[in-house]
Amino acid sequence: MAEKYVHHICIQTNTYAESLNFYTEVLGFELVQESTNFHERHFNTWLKLGAFYIELQTEKFNKELDACNSNAQGIVHFCLWVDNLSQEVERLKDMNVNFICKKDEIIYKVENGHLCKLKAPEGTIIEIRDNKGI
Repeated sequence: MAEKYVHHICIQTNTYAESLNFYTEVLGFELVQESTNFHERHFNTWLKLGAFYIELQTEKFNKELDACNSNAQGIVHFCLWVDNLSQEVERLKDMNVNFICKKDEIIYKVENGHLCKLKAPEGTIIEIRDNKGI
C-alpha cells in the first residue's frame, strides 16, 4: 500500500495580517511561500510546522468570507500536540491568545489526557493537547 499522510489544510481569512502573525509568531509555523494576486485573491500563503502545512488564503477580490461557525458541518478544529501543555499555555497567555474555556478552565481533562482550545483571528479553533493517542 502506498504511504499516505495529511499534507495540509486550507484556511481562508478576512484578517490576513492577524492570521499570518498568529500562525507564525504564536503557534510557530514557518512561512514557506507567500504569493500575491493568486487566482483572484490578495494572498495565498504556505505555512509549515514539522511535516504539516497550512495554506492560508484571503477572500477573493471584492468578496467577504462568512464567519466560522462551530455548529456547521465539516472540520470543526485541528489539533497540535505539545510535550508540555502547562508550559505552552503559560507561553500563550503571555501572547494574549483567545482561549476557549470549559467551566472557566483553560486546561481540562479528557479521557485520554489534557487539552486546551484557542481561537485564531479568523475563527479557526485549534486544540492543543499533551497526548499523542486518540
